[in-house]
Order: sequence, then structure tokens, then C-alpha cells
Amino acid sequence: MKTASNEFHPNRREVLYGLGAGLGSVALTSLLRAGGSGLQTRRGHHPPRAKRCIFLMMEGGPSHIDTFDPKPELAKRHLQAFTRSGEQESAMSSGKRYFVQSPFEFIKAGQSGADICTEWVHLKEMVDDICFYRGAQVESVNHPTACYHLNTGNRFGGDPAVGSWVTYGLGSPNQNLPGFVVLPRTSYPQGGAANWSNGYLPAHFQGTPLRPEGSPILDLNPPPGVTRERQRANLDLLAQLNGKHLETRGGRSELEARMASYELAYRMQSEVPGILDIDGESEATRESYGIGDAKTDSFGRKCLLARRLVESGVRFVQAYAGNWDSHDYIERAHGSLIRSVDKPIAALLKDLKARGMLDDTLVVWCGEFGRTPDNGLRGGAQSYGRDHNAKAMTMWFAGGGTRAGHTIGATDDLGAEAVACVHHIRDVHVTLLHLLGLDDNRLTYYHAGRFKQLSQFGGQVIEDLLG
Repeated sequence: MKTASNEFHPNRREVLYGLGAGLGSVALTSLLRAGGSGLQTRRGHHPPRAKRCIFLMMEGGPSHIDTFDPKPELAKRHLQAFTRSGEQESAMSSGKRYFVQSPFEFIKAGQSGADICTEWVHLKEMVDDICFYRGAQVESVNHPTACYHLNTGNRFGGDPAVGSWVTYGLGSPNQNLPGFVVLPRTSYPQGGAANWSNGYLPAHFQGTPLRPEGSPILDLNPPPGVTRERQRANLDLLAQLNGKHLETRGGRSELEARMASYELAYRMQSEVPGILDIDGESEATRESYGIGDAKTDSFGRKCLLARRLVESGVRFVQAYAGNWDSHDYIERAHGSLIRSVDKPIAALLKDLKARGMLDDTLVVWCGEFGRTPDNGLRGGAQSYGRDHNAKAMTMWFAGGGTRAGHTIGATDDLGAEAVACVHHIRDVHVTLLHLLGLDDNRLTYYHAGRFKQLSQFGGQVIEDLLG
């Protein structure tokens, strides 16, 4: 019989407590287990290559053909019409289609000679630290189900996110902070907060989103006029009263957890504001991330904050950028999007490397699927874009024991389908866990009558990606 290596047993009330949105509920979901927070650091199944992960999620489906996987054959067939038969990628892929060349130029960058679109002005300097992977495939071409699949291993949602599994398996080095933090856009990704849900895992493993506008976490600061000293005195009195109450009601783990949550909320109020305040960074550092420039400021702040969070002990950080769903005017749309993330991502990699953190920090870049080599022309010959493509996508990894300076896998001459080192997204998940010291087959949780895991029913490590 399969055994669970990290098994907790939340009851229904504990799960329901995790549904709040303010600082108190964030703290509570980090402590709802009798005898401790559940986020204490735990040893993995084997020596890890990475201790932490920064996951850069390009929501909407960036085009591999227009970023890191050039296709000269498309230039020969540009705007040639054909009618697609057989299986359709989506409702938009029926009828008359036109092959579409990339509007961007490509170069061979770095000593590794990696293919990269010239719009990546800054990232091209870091290609020798990157492992580009062209063999990934997914199952869905609908944004919500594809996002769920990428983030949770289940197209239909409701399962734990990758970050939840990682913190479930390893805990968190800093007990004053959530173990899994999400940096979303103002508008949440398709599928909403279920993309970072704890699913059936205990509630304290859910991702904690930091709001991009206003207070990052509700109730982060004490009410006006309430000093730290007064707040401490209030907590001490409350703990004394709750302690007396608990003496007459033995075994009430919920009350013990709620008492502990007040303490964590108090500690978070001390630690979180300092981490979120990037004004303490040098002007040169902030400029390197593109902070202060209208085009790069938003994602630059996310990337700098991601570095500060993992440096402070947060185990898993996911940062969102988008929307990459370029069905029309791909030169304008993708060009603008690349420029908005190029400088921040390059700065993140350089910063991690300079601090000696890149070797044991896994950085992942991907979207929920790739894009097709063809499209319909809904707005005229110059309006072309690309449709959704589950059979071909490029993702890349940096640091954390991955094979730097290599391009792994390939797609066909048109970029329509992966043809070399082809792996389902479940194998990418298994590989990510492996790099962090976790075995997907042993990282299980008993739910609904069986032991469940991130890959759903098993997968394999993609050895070609390992350094």
C-alpha cells in the first residue's frame, strides 16, 4: 500500500476557516493544525538541487514561434491559405486559415547560441544561464482549464496548486511569512484564485495573493491609534482568557490554532511591511528592474519583490504577467508584452546570480500553452496573430540544478507540434518537484478514498533538463 510521507488530517471546520481574505485569516490558514503551523521545515525525499522556486507565469499563452523557437519555413509560406481538416485546436481554428511568419527577427545569443527574438534586449545577455525546453505539451486550449492544468495538474480545478504541494512537502523556512505567495495582476487569471488553491490539502498550504494595488494584505497595519505595545498587551490578555477557557475544554485544537493565528498575524505585521518596502533597495537596483519606467514598473516590482520574498524564506513565489492571448496584431501585442517583462526578468536572474542564490533557486518561465503557426485574418492582412496550441510550447528554466546554456527538445518545421524530447506537463511537474528534493510518487495525500499526487497518476523526471 502506498504511504503518505507528509500526511495531515484537517477537519471540515479547519478547511472552512481558510476561506477568509484579511491578514487574520491569512495567518489562520497558516496555523490550522493542532500542535503547530504545519509549515515547519521538513526534509525532502532526496537531496535537493533547489531550495526555493520563482514561477513566472505568462498568462494567455505566449507564442513560442515569436519568442524562442524561430521557424524560417513560415516565412516561405506566409499568408498561404489552406483549410484545416481533422481535429481542431479551438472554435476559432475552423474554416480558411493562413500561415503566419513571425514579425520579429531572431539571433543566436550567448556562447550557447540560443535562439531568441531580438525584442528580448536584456534577456539575451542571460541565455547561458537558461535551459530552453521546446518539448512540452498540454491537453487543453481553453484558458481556464489550461491554467488549472498548468498550475494544479487538473484541468477542472479544485486540486492543490504546485506551490501548495511544495510547501506541503517541505514546509517554509520563515514561520513569520506564508510559504506560498502569489503576485497577480489587478485582474486575476482565468479561473481566478483556484489557480493557487490548497485544494484538498489543509488550508494553510493555499497561496497568499498580495494585491497589486492598495494594501498588499488587508488589515496588514494596526488600526489608527493602536500602538505595538497596546496590541501586544491586548494579545497577552486575550491569550490569558483563551487559556482559561481552553483548560475546561481539552482537545479543542481549533481554539489552540486560533490563538496561534493571532500571534502569527502580530509577527507578520512586523516583518511583511519591511519586505514589501522596496524603497530600501538602491537606486541602481530599482532601475535595473525597470522600476520607475511606466512600461516595466509593474512587473519589475513583482520580480524585485519575488527576490526579496525568497531571500526572506518564502518557499514558492508565483508572479503573473499578461495578457499574451494575441489572436490579432501579434507584432504590436507580443512586442509590447516582451518589452514589459524583458528587463525585469533579466534583472531578476542577474540579481539572484550576484547574490549567490541562482544555484539553489529554480526560476520557471511559461504560459498555459503555445500558439499555432497559422491564424484567420479577421482584420485584414496586417492584423494577423495566432490561435491556441496545446501540442507545442516553449518554457524555460534557470538555476536550481537545471541544464544551463542548452536548448532541449524541438518542434516541427512549422512549430505546430513538439517532435523531440516530448513530455506531457505532468512530467514537467514531476521534474520541478524532483529539483526541489521531492518525489511525486511519495508526496501524496489521502483524499476521497485514495492517495492523490500532483501528477494525478504518476509521471517521469525529464532527465535532459537536469544539469
